Amino acid sequence: RRLGGRYAYRKGAQKSRSSEKMRFWSFKKKIYPIFVFLASLFLIIFGLCMARNVKCSYFLAGCFVWLMLFGCRKGCFRVLPAFIIVGGLFAVIAYFAYGKDLNTAIAMANRFASVFLAAALGMSVEPADMTRNLSTLKMTRGVTLGMLIATSFPPVLGAEIKRVREAMKTRGAGSVLNPKIFYRAFLVPFVMRLVNISDTLSLSVETRGFSLEKVPYTVYKKEIVCLSDVLFILGLAAGAV
Repeated sequence: RRLGGRYAYRKGAQKSRSSEKMRFWSFKKKIYPIFVFLASLFLIIFGLCMARNVKCSYFLAGCFVWLMLFGCRKGCFRVLPAFIIVGGLFAVIAYFAYGKDLNTAIAMANRFASVFLAAALGMSVEPADMTRNLSTLKMTRGVTLGMLIATSFPPVLGAEIKRVREAMKTRGAGSVLNPKIFYRAFLVPFVMRLVNISDTLSLSVETRGFSLEKVPYTVYKKEIVCLSDVLFILGLAAGAV
């Protein structure tokens, strides 16, 4: 039985290694989560530092196309209207504020473009994928839990705001622009719902056995670097150079 168990274990390990090699040469739609975080940070820093260079605009435009090719199409189309409105507005303000200087307006647009591109790249990662990736890399559990909460909380926050606004409409509370209505009908219920969400979140983390201490754990579905991830990083580096 022991010999059979060892043979089965070695055979399973060989199969897992061969499957990992096959997964490396495959082209997947989602980018490796840690690469997404590093690339987003790189886009923000590089865009802010090189915003006054005219070639930075070509680089950011190429990054937009590059992100769409690597599975970030939804995120790019989501941030594009916001960038046109916000980035265009601040670019126009900078153009007239600095004596109709076109270079200043382009630099302002480049700064906003780098931030919005980083946001579009971050939208392509699911919180569960990032958590699995950090767990695979043996990151401390505090960092893993903090990343999970930070990435999953904004959608919950938006949903709660929508629910409070719908409750205000059904009760005929009035306009949110009124300070009294905003405080009593919107702010107080919204804060109470956030407190309830935090309590539920702490209980769910505890019941699922998510401990901050050093305890053994396993990852059911590991995140593996693929050839497409390497090409994505090399493309960003080549464009920056």
